Amino acid sequence: MASSEGTAGARRNRLPRRARSVNKGRSSPVSARTRRGLRALMATCLGVALTITPVAAGPAAADTVPAPADDPFYKPPTPLPDGRPGDIIRSRASVFTLQPIRKTPRADVKSWQVLYRSQSATGEDIAVSGTVLVPTKPWTGTGGRPLLSYAVGTRGIGDSCAPSYTLSQGTDYEGLIISAALDKGWAVAVTDMQGLGTPGMHTYEVGRAQGKAVLDIARAAQRLPGTGLNEQTPVGVWGYSQGGTSAGWAAELAASYAPELNLKGVVAGGVPADLIAVAENLEGSATVALAFLAAVGYDAAYPELKLENYLNDAGRKLLASSQDICLASVDGITTVIGTAFSKFTDYATVNPLTTETWRRRLNENKLGSTRPSAPVLQVHGRIDAIIPFAQAETLRKNWCALGADLTWKVYPLAGHAPGIVRQVPDALSFLSDRFAGLPAQSNC
Repeated sequence: MASSEGTAGARRNRLPRRARSVNKGRSSPVSARTRRGLRALMATCLGVALTITPVAAGPAAADTVPAPADDPFYKPPTPLPDGRPGDIIRSRASVFTLQPIRKTPRADVKSWQVLYRSQSATGEDIAVSGTVLVPTKPWTGTGGRPLLSYAVGTRGIGDSCAPSYTLSQGTDYEGLIISAALDKGWAVAVTDMQGLGTPGMHTYEVGRAQGKAVLDIARAAQRLPGTGLNEQTPVGVWGYSQGGTSAGWAAELAASYAPELNLKGVVAGGVPADLIAVAENLEGSATVALAFLAAVGYDAAYPELKLENYLNDAGRKLLASSQDICLASVDGITTVIGTAFSKFTDYATVNPLTTETWRRRLNENKLGSTRPSAPVLQVHGRIDAIIPFAQAETLRKNWCALGADLTWKVYPLAGHAPGIVRQVPDALSFLSDRFAGLPAQSNC
């Protein structure tokens, strides 16, 4: 969900000059560029109520490329061509930039936008868009160049929020984290997930759809000509907040859905593992809008939920005005402010969370019932006011009871936004060790 929080704890959560391994206590260097970028990311996360961004993408002059809703690239053929999950439908050269004004591409990275096959939460074949990034410098580490499937956090449900669009415009709030992974020499694949960029509503926080999209873009990156990747490529998954849900579901689904992937490790941070518990926590809070967006996402994934049947006039008006919002747009910020501290019953005649139909679908997407097939680093801020700590700790206990190879780390003084920055050195070290073939040290 969203990467937002106040300024509390900013000084207490400064990043160290060197990232310490979560397994062995040894130091692994973080580049000066990465340290500068993470300080900037911290300032951004702490200074904005909801740090999420819209804007534009494309292979040529970014200023002239249309938004996804107006770009034929994002519109899949009907019907979809035959194929397997992860097969490329189409691809094109793109750019990766951290500069929102000049949009100067990062020169040492090759970038593609892709449209690839995946599956919905209910098993239907769908097309999903995304980005594949590969450093131009030859890989000199152990084995083949690793591939990181990076799962993004909340940005909204409008097509212009798609990461493949914002990453090419220098406006993506997680671009600095992705850049840090590229600094390691790793290839990075970033899915837009179902309905961001492509037609249809984004199935926001529907974990089963998000997990498949994360695994399938790893497959797509391996099959994309020119990447130098293949089925033997070591794969890692990393995500925080909404991305933590995606990463957690990728970890649980990998053995059954994508057993051929050479999955080495997963980092899942700030995980909304139990959407009922998260929604109950958000109700009446400053960020209750996130629960409303999740309701829209579930309604898109499961049409039998019929969200509109529960809404009163105010709810129908909110639904109509929220179809295309990105949370850092004027409309998005207005929606967050306008709904702050409200109750679900302010917009519905009946709270959907009290109905068996809704609870069944939400519980189908509750993490913790399947043992992850790869080592997992799970992190959470102890004072996270958005994604409750208790439900994340329950996930940790459930995974441990199933025999997971799990490293659990708590940041005592971190809320939700500080947590996204605080986790970066630990995540980089954890994945570096897994790619190097070192065993994880579970603390279950």
